[in-house]
Amino acid sequence: MSETISPTFTFVKDGVFYFSRRIPKELLRHYSSPRIAYSLRTRSGKIAEARARKAADQLDDYWFHLRSQDVQLPGKHMLRMGATGAIGSSSVSHVSLSSFVLLSEAVAIYLEQKGKGRPVTFHRAAERACGYVIDACGDKHLDVYSKADANKFRDALIAQGLAGSSLTRVFGTLRAVTNFAASEQGLTLNNPFAGVYYDRTAGVSDRSPIPADKLEAVQSKCREIDDDLRWLVALVSDTGMRLAEAAGLSKEDIVTKKDGSLVVCVRHHSWRRLKTKGSEREVPLEGQARWAAQRILAQDGPSEFAFPRYNKTETTNANAASAALNKWMKEYTPAGCTMHSFRHSMRDRLRAVERPADIVDQIGGWRTDGVDHGYGSGYPLEVLQKWMKAVT
Repeated sequence: MSETISPTFTFVKDGVFYFSRRIPKELLRHYSSPRIAYSLRTRSGKIAEARARKAADQLDDYWFHLRSQDVQLPGKHMLRMGATGAIGSSSVSHVSLSSFVLLSEAVAIYLEQKGKGRPVTFHRAAERACGYVIDACGDKHLDVYSKADANKFRDALIAQGLAGSSLTRVFGTLRAVTNFAASEQGLTLNNPFAGVYYDRTAGVSDRSPIPADKLEAVQSKCREIDDDLRWLVALVSDTGMRLAEAAGLSKEDIVTKKDGSLVVCVRHHSWRRLKTKGSEREVPLEGQARWAAQRILAQDGPSEFAFPRYNKTETTNANAASAALNKWMKEYTPAGCTMHSFRHSMRDRLRAVERPADIVDQIGGWRTDGVDHGYGSGYPLEVLQKWMKAVT
């Protein structure tokens, strides 16, 4: 496809493709604007075509749902709304006169208000969780869902093979959506999706730390092979960074201080977002992480990325990095150990030198509980460096 011809439902502005589609007249009352338009975040016509087609298909499905809601109920003109005369309340008890929104509408309300500036994973989680409910129980007004629906939904998730931890995330997202939508509408909801019982440990495997001797073996192998994949392993092994954080680093994120020490600045990038606000931090580079950083900075090339192979598109491909490196590590580590195990190992290593708990939280980008931890800027780099030297 020629890059100069815009695919269906797109236009180009400053070289970037945008999705654009006019809202059908009969559905305008559901929207605040007559047209949907947003950036597809790509300069590639092929990628834009695929993303626009997917968006258009999603809209067609949703618009079909909206149109089906507008179909006249047979005999609707004969109903006496709120009356208790000839048509008794028991005769129309099956007809919902709810003032609540539908679950599908609740998702839109939630994402419109709370989804601004949030990563695509935030939107997908909300849409996926509520989509599961609609598949299992139908798209109902929020106050029509019952505890039986919630239990049916739980059983459907378990039948799909979801682990207890996944069920916890899905139910947490679902409660957030439904409670927020009800609050926005000024309505009180007795949420049936709260307090649903399930085994939270079912299917959950322990993430074991890497034993000290195996850690040394992996790091030694990294220096022996000495390529970009092994630099990534070494960098994570002696910092405890999340793999996505490390894979999405730019070379400018690795900073040389006046005293010659190296620090990695973990910060938000358009191609790689951080998991939480507390994930933004500076981590001193010691041990094999310092070696890996030096090898990265020594490489000539036009790329701004520390690991170009995982940053060829608009977003860091951390999944590809995880698959490749976890496969490589199997030969040198016990069963069940993955790249994420380095984070567990770093926490144990810092415990072994009796470091303060909030030092570990600051180094690893974990949330520290307590009101007092919300004040100040945290420990200075010199203090963090002392503890990193003690474990590497």
